[in-house]
Parts: sequence; structure tokens; C-alpha cells
Amino acid sequence: MAEKMTFNELRRIKDSLPDGTMSRIASELGITTATVRNYFGGSNWKDGTSVGIHLERGPGGGVVMLDDTTILNRARNILDES
Repeated sequence: MAEKMTFNELRRIKDSLPDGTMSRIASELGITTATVRNYFGGSNWKDGTSVGIHLERGPGGGVVMLDDTTILNRARNILDES
């Protein structure tokens, strides 16, 4: 399921996550930590892969369209736990 939000909203979610969450999500989903970081706006293409994030520059950091919300939903669940 796709979701649209501002880049700043996506970064706020990432910045609110407890330490170690990127590794936890990566382990649970069987992907690299760099791929999880790329999902939240990183750009480590050597160690990570693209994850269906499309950015249109503009106010609020621009608009982000996420093709797959699996990582985002896992991050939100972790925030709900804490």
C-alpha cells in the first residue's frame, strides 16, 4: 500500500525512533540496515538498496511517495511500543 507524506514528516518519524531501531527493523525484515536508512532519506547505495521512495522537492522538505509502507509501519509499531 502506498502512502504520501512530506519528507519532514518521514524524518520526524525516523528521528523519534529509539537507538538501534534501524538494525532491529533490518533484522526483522531480512534486509540491510543501510536499506532501512535509505528508506528514511539516506543515500548509501553501496551497501543498501532502493526501497520505492519517490521525492518531489518542495516546501516541508518536499513530498515523499512510499510505494511500500512495510518499513514505515514497523517503525510506527516500534514508536507505539515505546
